[in-house]
Amino acid sequence: MPLNNRLIIKVPASSANLGPGFDSIGIALDLYLTLEIEKSDRWEIFSDSPELKDLPRDEQHFICQIAIKTAEKYGKVLPPCKVKLESEIPLGRGLGSSASAIIAGIELADIVGNLGLTKEEKLLLSTEEEGHPDNVGASLYGGLVVGCYQQNEVDMLSFTDLPIEAVVAIPKEILLTKDSRDVLPKTFTQGDAIQASSTANLLVAALLSGNWELAGKMMERDRFHQPFRKPLIPFYSEIEMLAKEYGAFGVALSGAGPTVICYIEKGSGKQLVHELQTNFPEMTVKLLNIDYTGCSVYEVEQFLK
Repeated sequence: MPLNNRLIIKVPASSANLGPGFDSIGIALDLYLTLEIEKSDRWEIFSDSPELKDLPRDEQHFICQIAIKTAEKYGKVLPPCKVKLESEIPLGRGLGSSASAIIAGIELADIVGNLGLTKEEKLLLSTEEEGHPDNVGASLYGGLVVGCYQQNEVDMLSFTDLPIEAVVAIPKEILLTKDSRDVLPKTFTQGDAIQASSTANLLVAALLSGNWELAGKMMERDRFHQPFRKPLIPFYSEIEMLAKEYGAFGVALSGAGPTVICYIEKGSGKQLVHELQTNFPEMTVKLLNIDYTGCSVYEVEQFLK
């Protein structure tokens, strides 16, 4: 879609890991990063979102940097654009804000530079930038994604129509992914690796077969990251206990945290939102649906209809 008029790029948030699916499983959620773009004589980025106001307003902005770098890989120089940013995705809370920005930057390069990228090429580019395919894959494809990044190749499958929704408890404090990765072990014994990977395998099978009780059980049995990161999240156990009392079948750290995500059968989350918000008034609690569309591009008029 050439940039002749103003266009909208809309990228969903994502939650990675779902417990044991470390760096390989992700799910797209209906919070969005939205870009309204038009050609200009210089790069200009502006936003009314409070969290985005202090970010660079020219080509030094992260999304612009991704777009420019992507175009350069294909021998193109991007013409500058005026970009209006709006985001419902909180920064540094484990809901894929950096991944959504990477996808937005690649999509921006593709549109403005007329690169003609396939979805598979966008997935590889974004995975190379992010280092793993779970968040970027979910934001690009939508749905529940299971991916593998090896030898400079990404293989991924996306699944739709899961009859579940999510309740997220988002604290005010941020937790940088780098800090939460520093607490992880560098190696696992063969026995631990077997148990951890078998737990992740069974999680996927349980989700796809609708065995929610088993899926929740596998989320709790993660050995890859949650046992090491939970001490950084002092409220995790309280949220988990309350969530299970009010119908959640599974609870996990959203990505690296600090957001806690509670999975519940479709149509059952409103009471859980009320209880969590009442008991944790300092947090933002939201009921979210799975986004099955992934990254989308619209003309402004089409978007507003």
